[in-house]
Amino acid sequence: MPVASHEYFGYDQNMNVEHHPDKSVSRIASAIGDPARARMLYSLADGHARTSTELAVVAGITPSTASTHLNRLKMERLVKMVVQGRHRYYSLEGPNVAGVLEGLSVLAGGHRDKFVPNTPNPLRFARTCYDHMAGTLGVALHDRLKALAWLSFSRVDGDSSYDLTSSGVKGCHALGIDLEAMRNLRRRFAYACLDWSERRPHLGGALGAALLEVALKKKWVAQDLDSRALSITRIGRREMLARFGLEV
Repeated sequence: MPVASHEYFGYDQNMNVEHHPDKSVSRIASAIGDPARARMLYSLADGHARTSTELAVVAGITPSTASTHLNRLKMERLVKMVVQGRHRYYSLEGPNVAGVLEGLSVLAGGHRDKFVPNTPNPLRFARTCYDHMAGTLGVALHDRLKALAWLSFSRVDGDSSYDLTSSGVKGCHALGIDLEAMRNLRRRFAYACLDWSERRPHLGGALGAALLEVALKKKWVAQDLDSRALSITRIGRREMLARFGLEV
């Protein structure tokens, strides 16, 4: 039976006309086309997540109206939601959505304001998030581990997680991390933890905790006694560059 595939739908030629690809395209275009929803989507196109309250401010609408719009965008798979503590953060569903928005932006012209965090600078640069590293440094390290192919993505029972590749295993052994002991812990091994200042992920879980422990033990970073802030040392800058290609 002939089937036409699409990221957002599967179309069988014997299906009802309501499932025709043109209908799906029209529905998605309509979702993007509302001015308030468009402002929300474009504010997320920089890769940073935002709360519904922040998106309501961006769109110039009430929080209740923003919730209605976000539900519509979720239904069309244009945005996804991540629950982090008491907050719910929204981000674009994926790079394909960003690509569509970018194409429309080129046609329409103009520019978008960049995301500007309001977190105090010491905490924004580096801090602890429970027992792993967060802030600009934590996000940058997460990105470098992905770029170095240390991490592989997996989804188990709807839960998004990371595991180590062979390169990641070798890298962890070189750092003196006991992977067998880590895997025996009753906690998630590794996952993308959304950073509340950068609104992009840093590395959480047992692996994130182990990397912070290494950084503290080897004096790559020093912890502020009166806060969660971390400061990177001269040795840390050198080691981050040598081991991960991370210049800070």
